[in-house]
Amino acid sequence: MKMGWLAAALVLGIVPCSALGAGSAAECNRACLGAILDRYLAAVVAHDPAAAPLAIGYRHTENAINVALGQGVWRSVTGLGPVQRRYIDPTSSQAAYYGIVEEGSSPAIVTARLRIEQRRITEAEWYIARRGDPGLPYAHPPNAWNPQGLMANPPPQRTVPPSQRLARAAMIAIVDSYYDGITSHDGSLVLAHPGCNRYENGTRVTGHRGGVGDDCVSGLAHFNLANVAARRVSFVDDQTGMVLGMAVFIRRPGSPVPRNVFSEWFSIDGGRIRDIWTAMYYPGPERPVPNWPPYDGNFPLPASLAAPLSSPGSVTPAPGGSGAPP
Repeated sequence: MKMGWLAAALVLGIVPCSALGAGSAAECNRACLGAILDRYLAAVVAHDPAAAPLAIGYRHTENAINVALGQGVWRSVTGLGPVQRRYIDPTSSQAAYYGIVEEGSSPAIVTARLRIEQRRITEAEWYIARRGDPGLPYAHPPNAWNPQGLMANPPPQRTVPPSQRLARAAMIAIVDSYYDGITSHDGSLVLAHPGCNRYENGTRVTGHRGGVGDDCVSGLAHFNLANVAARRVSFVDDQTGMVLGMAVFIRRPGSPVPRNVFSEWFSIDGGRIRDIWTAMYYPGPERPVPNWPPYDGNFPLPASLAAPLSSPGSVTPAPGGSGAPP
């Protein structure tokens, strides 16, 4: 009786038994990714990087600044806040937290995106909005920081029935339609429900007229933006219907409105955007953003790429927000 190659190799010791199942041991499903996210958050709150399953070469940024292990949120965060959302993308092996963290007596609104390989965290990208951060010159507060607003209007907690879940590519295309509409100044391109709301760092910047003419796609024709740069839409949680988009808003040449860098959580319902929640910041002109590959740079926009505005009145600023559609 002939012996199979693998059986013979095991008998001869060519292939160690421990190698069998190595692939399955390395796989990390939804439950596994969620457990690693929880361990990471607990380690941050405990100020103990050794308690998190970090990979060698773990890379960590906070608002595009590289932070050494044990610094930044590892020292400042003292607890998780009243809004806590956890999202999982097994396809890309990513997990993320969106909501509020406590830094002593002051809450911050954050997105923390993790990439996990071989059950180890290789990267963490934090977007943090704090009280007193810089932002828009005419807004109060300048960065729209409003944890009470986020508590009053948090992202939904739901599980989409399997029969209603969309394909990953479709969910990404829906979010891309939003950025295409902004870049093209044409709200008709956006796959969104009428009356869709947008919450920037907790502040609702839409719906002040009942959603008529002031929803998440209103005002794009005169929106003060030249380009949605560094667009990344690669995190999809089909079970919750949430998609993470990240990019940089580049203003028109000569505009006094600063650029802003954002993480945006899109709630997808029935094949369209229902609402959007952000954690974002306004970097100084010297800061390279987002400082994550494949987009490392600072995204300067030469004046030759966009004509000057014909008049100051042609710009439609968003109330208290990023200058995104009001």
